[in-house]
Amino acid sequence: MKNRLRMTWKAMQMERREHKSSFWVYLILRAMVVVVMILQFFNRNYENVFFCLLTLFLLIIPSFIQVEFRIEIPTTLEIIILLFIFAAEILGEIHAFYVKIPLWDTLLHTMNGFLAAAIGFSLVDILNRNKRLEFHLSPLFMVLVAFCFSMTIGVVWEFFEFFMDSFFNMDMQKDTVIHAIHSVMLDPTMSNRVYTISSINEVWINGNALLVNGYIDIGLIDTMMDLIVNFVGAFIFSVFGFFYLKKRGKGTFVKRFIPRIKDKSKDYLLKLRKEAEK
Repeated sequence: MKNRLRMTWKAMQMERREHKSSFWVYLILRAMVVVVMILQFFNRNYENVFFCLLTLFLLIIPSFIQVEFRIEIPTTLEIIILLFIFAAEILGEIHAFYVKIPLWDTLLHTMNGFLAAAIGFSLVDILNRNKRLEFHLSPLFMVLVAFCFSMTIGVVWEFFEFFMDSFFNMDMQKDTVIHAIHSVMLDPTMSNRVYTISSINEVWINGNALLVNGYIDIGLIDTMMDLIVNFVGAFIFSVFGFFYLKKRGKGTFVKRFIPRIKDKSKDYLLKLRKEAEK
C-alpha cells in the first residue's frame, strides 16, 4: 500500500512538471495558501485553517485524476481549475469576496457551468471514440448531454448548499435584500390570491430594526441566479462544442477545455510500475 502511494505521488509530481505553465501556477497558489494558513493559525481562525487545508488538498486533485484515471487535462483547463479553487476557497471564503464583491459568486458559477459542460462533453466524446463500444452520437445530442451534465452538477451543488444551511446553520445560499413581497400566504381571505407588500424600506424583529433597508430573501434569489448563470456558462460551451464537432475537431479553442485519454507514452504511473517490476 505504501509503495503504491509513493508511486502515485511520484507520478503526480512528474505529471505536474510535464506542464510547466500549470506547474508554476500550482506552486505559486500553494505557497500563497500556506502563507494564508499560517496567518490564520496565529490569528486563531481555525475554521479558515481548515479551508486552507481543504484548498491544498483540492489543488492536487487535477494531477491525481490525470495519474489514476489516465486522463490528460489540457494545460489551459488545469490552470483555470486551479485558479477557480483558489478564488472560491481562499478569496471567496477567507477574504469574503462573496460579500465584498457582489458579482464574485456569479462569475464563479458561470465559470462552473462552462467547465462542467466541458467535462461532460469530454466524457461523451471519450465514449464516442471508444472502438469497443457501439456508441455514436450526433453533434447536437453530444452537446445536449454536456449541457444537461453541467446543469445537473449545478443543481447538486445547490442541494449541497441547502443541506449545509439547513443542518449546520451556515449561509451558503446567500441572502438578498428585497423591497417587495408577493405571496398568497399573506392573503387574509385564504383564497389563493397574491397579496403584495411593496416599498419595504425597514423591517423590525423583536423590537430591533434590521440594518439592511429592506426585507431579507433567504437564499431563493441567490439559488435561482446561480442556476441561471450556470445555464449561461453551459450554453456558451455547448455552442462552441457544437461547431467544434461540426468542423470534425479542427477548432483549437474547445480543445483547450476537453480532457482526453492519456497517451501511453505519458502514463507515468504505468512507467513507474514497470520499472518496479524489473
